[in-house]
Amino acid sequence: MPKYVIERDLPGAGGLTPDELRVISQRSCSVLNQMGPEIQWVHSYVTDDKIYCVYVAPSEGTVREHAAKGGFPASRVSAVRTTIDPTTAES
Repeated sequence: MPKYVIERDLPGAGGLTPDELRVISQRSCSVLNQMGPEIQWVHSYVTDDKIYCVYVAPSEGTVREHAAKGGFPASRVSAVRTTIDPTTAES
């Protein structure tokens, strides 16, 4: 199944409290549960003014539907074409 990176513009994201992050996470999980198992949230990275989320989903449209239903920004959705890591240098 395709993997996507979602860039969410959220000024001040790095200053969100643990409770605020929990509420956001709960809302996301609630929408995911409603949408069914075809879309999965892998993890997210919180920076100063953005949140980068990694999702597995059948299409970009499914990712954008999740964002719309949850009220989350989805400033950019990019399909992951491949992954690399330090072991890639050894091949």
